[in-house]
Amino acid sequence: MSKLSPRQKKLTRLHRISFMLDKAIPIPGTKWRIGLDPILGLIPGGGDTIAGVLSAYIVWESARMGVNRKVIGQMVTNVLLDSLAGSVPVVGDVFDVTWKANVRNIELLEHHLNYTPENRKVNKLFLIGLSVVLILIVLGFTLFTLALVTTSIIINPLNPNMGIKYNDFNTSHSSSATGSRMVIIVINRSF
Repeated sequence: MSKLSPRQKKLTRLHRISFMLDKAIPIPGTKWRIGLDPILGLIPGGGDTIAGVLSAYIVWESARMGVNRKVIGQMVTNVLLDSLAGSVPVVGDVFDVTWKANVRNIELLEHHLNYTPENRKVNKLFLIGLSVVLILIVLGFTLFTLALVTTSIIINPLNPNMGIKYNDFNTSHSSSATGSRMVIIVINRSF
């Protein structure tokens, strides 16, 4: 049994994270696989944060392994697109099933490791800047998602001046003995 180099161990760990987030669960009767990313996305705010942190970790470790800045930029774009789409309730979860940003990032990493010397020096200032950018992406979209959830407003992407606000009222005073729930949808153009 051969020993793995530290670089190979790190790549194996990143592969596992990517697999868990994007491909861990086969959909019976199809060739499709989903991961924990779209499932975590169903947890308002917190789920996307966990998935975002793990996605950011893959990018950060790739930078520490010496992958060039252009490739890191492509990886950040993948995470940014995944976070942006993932912050939209329901639609984002469907997007997460198909986009698989982490698999894309691991493919980029593996391709470019062939051209990156194992002992390449990494610019510490670049790593600090990358860390700040990744933290801002994850926290920014987490706060955005929490704002959407707490205010219960879904913004219509076709018309940013119009939103839909859902108000939930308990109608226990209705004629039903058990009571029922009624949802009133108010379309408001004053957002």
